Amino acid sequence: MKKTKESAVGPIGRGFVKILGNERTQNITIPLFAILLSFIACAVVIALFHSNPWSTFVCFLQGGGVLPKPEYAAHKGQLTDLMGMVNALTPMIFAALAVAVALKTGLFNIGVSGQMLAAGFVTSVLIGYSKLPMAAAIPLVLVTGIAVGGAVGALIGWLKHRFNINEVVSSIMLNYIIQYLVSFLINQNYINMVSRQSNPVSTASRLTLMNVSAFGLKIDIPLGIVLAIPAAFLVRFLLDKTRLGYELKVVGLNRCAAKYAGINVGKSMVISMLISGALAGLAGVTYYLGTFNSIQPRILTSVGFDSIAVCLLGNSNPIGILFSSLLITIISKGSNYMSSIMNIPQEISQVITGLILLFSACGAYIKYRVAQTNEAMLDEALAAQRVAENEGDEKA
Repeated sequence: MKKTKESAVGPIGRGFVKILGNERTQNITIPLFAILLSFIACAVVIALFHSNPWSTFVCFLQGGGVLPKPEYAAHKGQLTDLMGMVNALTPMIFAALAVAVALKTGLFNIGVSGQMLAAGFVTSVLIGYSKLPMAAAIPLVLVTGIAVGGAVGALIGWLKHRFNINEVVSSIMLNYIIQYLVSFLINQNYINMVSRQSNPVSTASRLTLMNVSAFGLKIDIPLGIVLAIPAAFLVRFLLDKTRLGYELKVVGLNRCAAKYAGINVGKSMVISMLISGALAGLAGVTYYLGTFNSIQPRILTSVGFDSIAVCLLGNSNPIGILFSSLLITIISKGSNYMSSIMNIPQEISQVITGLILLFSACGAYIKYRVAQTNEAMLDEALAAQRVAENEGDEKA
């Protein structure tokens, strides 16, 4: 019976084990395999709309500026679309890193959108509406965003530590509090009667240089990307190479064991949420004072919620988050162009994102199946070796 089970490992299973069985590279190969499966499923969904899946994927890349479009409007080109995509990518990276830091400590920061809004509003009022020159305004925008976002995050961590209030509940409630409080303040003091949004911030305080002339084109240059990419490597260094990062991860793995080992669990949770909130604050200022220059009342940006999916897709790894942020941003940014060219509902981009996440969530199962198949192959090899040894003994 055992031999029958072992012999069931066919050439396809052996091929998967050969590609995905290396434990050193599984953190890369298994997510890539899951994404490949998701794109195959996406192709099936797109085909149901009687559209060419390949052409649809090409339109996504063209809309995101990765590939050139057949034609452009005046003073626009592939570089214009590419920089627009990078502009949207910047807050996504910060937001996903915020989720990742909290997850490493066993906390779920679902309040990134609220922290982004709080940082964006306070920074707009204090710096964005001032007459400070760019040299002074830009650093103050970053510092204020970090401080406000960190304060909101630390509050969530303190409530968890002091009163054992679930961070999901407190962060959701703070989302609503911040959303309606900011909306009230904007409508009372900072509303623009034409756009029905908050008054635009000064050009000197924006983290995106708008309509810069370069190579005969008009492009937007996001300044925040200069910080976003190093931030991913800095977070990885913090988590993997420092004592603080080690303590945060131990708390995330087992709080009782961490407490027994002498780690201050409550302090670690507060610090984790403070760092997470600070990163969310950077996402907020690069969004509200970068990608946009005003705040729409009563609206929480979807970036904070999409960042949860991006973080999970990147396996909560800061470097993986860079690539998952890029993938999701290209899909999101290219959805308008895809919809207009292929005559497919724009919401299909959300379906594709959902399918990517669905298959990525199966990464643990794929890893389990690969390990199971690998074990069966080893048992089969050992059984064959024993048979060969027995035959050799009989001949002797």
